[in-house]
Amino acid sequence: MDAVTGPGVGDRSIDRRTVVIGVLDVVLLSALVAGGALSHGHDPITAPIETLETVLPFVLGWLVVAAIAGVYTSDVSSSVGRTIRLLTVTWLGAANVGLLLRQSALFDGGAAWPFPLVMTGLGLLVIVGWRVVVTALTASE
Repeated sequence: MDAVTGPGVGDRSIDRRTVVIGVLDVVLLSALVAGGALSHGHDPITAPIETLETVLPFVLGWLVVAAIAGVYTSDVSSSVGRTIRLLTVTWLGAANVGLLLRQSALFDGGAAWPFPLVMTGLGLLVIVGWRVVVTALTASE
């Protein structure tokens, strides 16, 4: 059995598939934010710290809210409807945490008012969209 185990209540083992999904969530979210920065003239190659300061608040927001919501538990992918509901609520919370962090003194930069709308909407499409595809393909397994 390929599992990462740790202390916890009951069987809290995380299989390799769940780890891969979690990593891909973070990669896709990072690519979305970095792509947005690139579309506004910020080059991730020549300004990696600036890009990291743009990406990091949203990745942190995602990781915190996803952990609280239980996004990486085994029953999340049991149905497309459940996946859509849980991932939508999780992303809405994570986007807000990311936006709050992005506007705080902890990170350089800020954002014009349409940015929260664009980030929330595109993040919703990317995170929920790809996870619905995974669920649809694997729910019968």
